[in-house]
Amino acid sequence: MIRDAETKTWTRPRQLTFLGLLAIQFAVAWWIGTEELLTFDGTTPFPPIAVTAVVPVLLFFAAYALFPGFRDFVVAQDMKALTAIQLWRVVGFTMLGVYAFDGLPALFALPAGLGDVAVGLLAIVVLARVVRDPAFATSSAMVRFQWFGLADFAVAVGTATLAAGMFPALIPGGVTSGAMDVWPLNLFPSFGVPFFIIVHATALLKIRDLRRRAHAGYVAGLATA
Repeated sequence: MIRDAETKTWTRPRQLTFLGLLAIQFAVAWWIGTEELLTFDGTTPFPPIAVTAVVPVLLFFAAYALFPGFRDFVVAQDMKALTAIQLWRVVGFTMLGVYAFDGLPALFALPAGLGDVAVGLLAIVVLARVVRDPAFATSSAMVRFQWFGLADFAVAVGTATLAAGMFPALIPGGVTSGAMDVWPLNLFPSFGVPFFIIVHATALLKIRDLRRRAHAGYVAGLATA
């Protein structure tokens, strides 16, 4: 039954569309990074590269609001799979390595890198809980995990902005977060961040849908009792 539901959700055309969108986003990230199109020059409140993280997320929510079919597809996703994807957040340790070789400032690399690793490791615990107890998927603890993952990105954006060079006193070594604006590190804000934000958003929307269905079933049960 579960396998049949997954097959119906992830049809071949949907798989190809999803892979195609990822390929396009990767190509755009590569183009922006290699051509250094969105480097920070100190004249804007936020690093321009942040736009590449925001736009895909806005498109996701627009599609969710406008297209019922897409909305049904989103809430049909499996919570175990959505949680397992967050295990990949441990790749954030890359920023710690770059920091160790003076490529990024501590102000940005430490909270962003350690935060990503923490989310990835915590995902192991959360996934184990969901596997043991499917009801955990709609728990408050699961919701907190999703918001913790989103908060990590908020911290990363904030510290990247502070370390971009507009406030020299915050980066005494003179190393800015500018490396995140160009290839290959721009893959994080231009590809990884929007992808993981959308996964978090999907999980939260899924939880809301499951809770609504459970409440509706409870009310219906009372009405027929």
